[in-house]
Amino acid sequence: MKKRHRIIAIDDEPSVLLIIQHYFEEKFDVGVFNNPAGALSWMHEGNLPDMIICDLNMPEINGFEFVKMIRSSGFFSSIPLIVLSATESSEKKIEILNAGADDFMVKPFNPKELEARINSILRRMGKLSLASSNGE
Repeated sequence: MKKRHRIIAIDDEPSVLLIIQHYFEEKFDVGVFNNPAGALSWMHEGNLPDMIICDLNMPEINGFEFVKMIRSSGFFSSIPLIVLSATESSEKKIEILNAGADDFMVKPFNPKELEARINSILRRMGKLSLASSNGE
């Protein structure tokens, strides 16, 4: 049996975490966190995800600060990050992508599109073949 990819989702909205967990649990090992501090703590314990999905607007540490923390870390800087946000502001998208996010999606999102974006990034990183991302 081959190793399943591990994704984590960070969002202060329980409904978003529930959607991600429910939709992706058959294909990935999914971890969910309602704040970035919990995710960082878990990662510092030696748990490295293959992908991070993070909300932009969260209390305490927002998505922008979180992306900058991940990208400045020697251990976590290569982990791909997709940022979700209810804001459609082009300036916010540019700002978060320039800070180091790999992709940006507006909420509400289609889980199938999110899956396609995850698979696309994992393929580019050489962690996924085209056959396995097509469900073959």
